[in-house]
Amino acid sequence: MTVRVCRACDEVITDPEDGVIVLHQQGNSGPGWDVYAHRDHADDVDVIDPVLLRIMTRVLVSRHLRGV
Repeated sequence: MTVRVCRACDEVITDPEDGVIVLHQQGNSGPGWDVYAHRDHADDVDVIDPVLLRIMTRVLVSRHLRGV
């Protein structure tokens, strides 16, 4: 039996019907893993890494200002 933990509240998902996959994280070696959340918390999970979003925003703004 696999123990699934909600990404939003860090509580164990005890009812298998209540857990939903919210994203899939890639692994460095291997297929990666699915990330679960309670059905009620699925909208609360950030699927975009805020650091990555900030970096990509800076890159795109920089390109736009240079006219690339």
